[in-house]
Amino acid sequence: MNKLSPILVTGAHRSGTTWVGRMLSAEKSTAYISEPLNVLHRRGVYGANVPHWYQYITAENEAQYLPAFQQLMNFRYHLFAEIGSLRSQKDFLRMGRDLSVFMNGKVRGQRALLKDPFAVFSTPWFAQTLNCQVVITIRHPGGFASSLKRLNWPFDFRDLLAQPMLMRDHLEKDRADMESMPADDIIGQSALLWRMIYRSVHTTRSLFPHFKVVRHEDLSLDPVTGYKSLYESLGLNFDEKVRDTILNSSSSENPTELSKKKVHSVKLDSRANMDNWKKRLTPEEITRIRKMTEEVSHHFYSDTEW
Repeated sequence: MNKLSPILVTGAHRSGTTWVGRMLSAEKSTAYISEPLNVLHRRGVYGANVPHWYQYITAENEAQYLPAFQQLMNFRYHLFAEIGSLRSQKDFLRMGRDLSVFMNGKVRGQRALLKDPFAVFSTPWFAQTLNCQVVITIRHPGGFASSLKRLNWPFDFRDLLAQPMLMRDHLEKDRADMESMPADDIIGQSALLWRMIYRSVHTTRSLFPHFKVVRHEDLSLDPVTGYKSLYESLGLNFDEKVRDTILNSSSSENPTELSKKKVHSVKLDSRANMDNWKKRLTPEEITRIRKMTEEVSHHFYSDTEW
């Protein structure tokens, strides 16, 4: 890989992608760019429309997305498009932050580091077309489900069902389960979504063994060792500043659980947070999640980790 290859950090939402992305961007050679494939992405950051959550991109439909990604990788910021989308002071401040990231990236010759959970089905395209080094985060199915339950974040499977190529390549066998899933069943939704995402990840990593698949729990248990290994594999410089940033983000002095008002914060007692899901979920919910995901979860988690 070219030393300046972009880095993509992806995985299911609420699986630690923000933490991993932020910790990797503690190194001064990287420029952190958040979620261009978010349906609600900032127009200054990414210039193409994104019609669906977990939008699937391949060579068949790349014409809609590739030019905008090439501009992003070259740190071209769409200032006037962003100005036209401003609706609040928060939007204005975010514009200033993003513009600064893009300017620094261009002037300093940094590597673009994309943190985007919604790219998880499209990792082969990012690797082959954009020359990205790919990091995929994974979180225990119970942890993932409990996070969505706590935040009351449902998932509408129509975003996946409306993508014929995604269904054809990855999800056709799950069509009936998606179509019959109740709109208010967050536990069922999260278990099904986890199963589909990480079945795809398991298949993809056998075809792309150089992809880095990291478990949220392993990083939480020993952040310094885990991130040092990740830094080395990506050709990043792990120095004292980086080490201090990682320790500060995972310290036992941090909260054991994030406020619902700060769901994207990266300051958490990482060890204490690991098993919070066992307190949030009922025994019946845990049994259901395990049953729904076990055809895939055994590739990543042992029986003792339930």
